[in-house]
Amino acid sequence: MANNGFQYSLNGYKTVDTEGIKLFVLAAEKLNISAAGRELGMPPAVASARLAKLENAVGADLLRRSTRKVALSTEGAEFLPFAREILAQENAALAAMGFGNEHVAGTLRLTASSTFAQQYVLPLMPEFLELYPGINLDLRLSDMELDLIQGSFDLALRDSVLPDSNLKARKLADDRRLLCASPEYLAKWGTPKHPGDLCSHQLIAFKSQATINLIGPDGEQGKFNPRAPGNRLIIDDGLSYKIATMAGAGIAMHALWSVHRELSEGTLVQVLGDFRMDAEPALWLVYPKSNVLTAKVRVFIDFLLERIGNRPPWLEGEAVTPSEAD
Repeated sequence: MANNGFQYSLNGYKTVDTEGIKLFVLAAEKLNISAAGRELGMPPAVASARLAKLENAVGADLLRRSTRKVALSTEGAEFLPFAREILAQENAALAAMGFGNEHVAGTLRLTASSTFAQQYVLPLMPEFLELYPGINLDLRLSDMELDLIQGSFDLALRDSVLPDSNLKARKLADDRRLLCASPEYLAKWGTPKHPGDLCSHQLIAFKSQATINLIGPDGEQGKFNPRAPGNRLIIDDGLSYKIATMAGAGIAMHALWSVHRELSEGTLVQVLGDFRMDAEPALWLVYPKSNVLTAKVRVFIDFLLERIGNRPPWLEGEAVTPSEAD
């Protein structure tokens, strides 16, 4: 049975078909209307007319055309995440009516910490791309958090759940934070025995890191405040943050996933090991809130859960049960 697209009513009197929406999404990803049309089997003239019909239905120019290039308009950027959601709903409806989707395809946009991705995600990409030849990956890797909705991302990998009602999250793996320093630093400055001793040490801050509450084995409390007056080093890149710690620039709080190898090799040493954060973090896969996950997002999440979440190498075989948070 052929799928010629569903009809959706807009403003109570206009309708758009999902083939036009699919064309718009592809054109927005490729920034090329003709190329998007070819992928859907439309001649250039038909693709242009189909897109114009969609724009007439929504009452706005979704793409800016010139003789040299195509770009998303402001209205197009606002409409794009909703267009993707409409297609996701259509896929779910077709599956419910017996239309099989044997070939998972499309471009998946992911934003993630560059440090984590370099260490754990990118080495897995050849395997994923071989398993799913119809999926293209658009990875935006940065230790600065990019806005999931405004950036039209399908998925984000974060080390905390965002308090955003428009997002959902699936836990990838547990993690821990710990204070560590290089052996050379500790030989020069000494090893702190209590959080109160940190005031006489050099501390390294990661981005806008706030004061972190610490709890000892008997409930004793302390603080790690890398932004205290007199502390002189703030770094916004995770790999550089680790390199500075290994070079002896000071004491820093790192994710266990980032430094577990260095700790086992002895190039970094944990300090104040009896104290822990009052709330341990986790790694989360975050996506726009929806009743339906697109197939490309679902298979990517499942792949990461199987390859990373089931056996996080930094937890040395500890059992981790993935969970969901709304």
